[in-house]
Amino acid sequence: MFNIGDLAVYPAQGVGIIEGIVSKTVMGEEQHFYVIKILSNNAKIMIPKNGTNSVGLRCVISKDEVPDIYSILREKNIVVEKQTWNKRYKEYWEKIKTGSVYEIARVLRSLVTLKVDKDLSFGERKMMDTAMSLLIKEISIAQCCEETKVEKEITTIFAA
Repeated sequence: MFNIGDLAVYPAQGVGIIEGIVSKTVMGEEQHFYVIKILSNNAKIMIPKNGTNSVGLRCVISKDEVPDIYSILREKNIVVEKQTWNKRYKEYWEKIKTGSVYEIARVLRSLVTLKVDKDLSFGERKMMDTAMSLLIKEISIAQCCEETKVEKEITTIFAA
């Protein structure tokens, strides 16, 4: 599915580059792994080649999908459920862990909307920053542009 040098998205970690494909013996069987370096923090992760679907490893979105992400961020008529911050945090974190850029956009939009009415908990603020950075990195790669440009676009959307 992926080759050395390909970009891939690992859920909750973000975009990484496939640096290698290695073989290891695990429980007496030879298995092949992708070695991915996450671009945002240089962490290296090994993912079994036959387990990419189960962990949610996917290709970076295409440039054509970016307007759909911005549409999600622009939605104004949303209702954020009234629940305790820790329950909301758990629900949102599950969405981020799916690796879906659309779910990440919905989480970011919900947190920004919620922030207008109340102070976010420390965990929610950190989650908002995580969602923002995941979106910025992937959109900038999809559009082949600087991250600062994407950050400015997203900030403008939320300021409107």
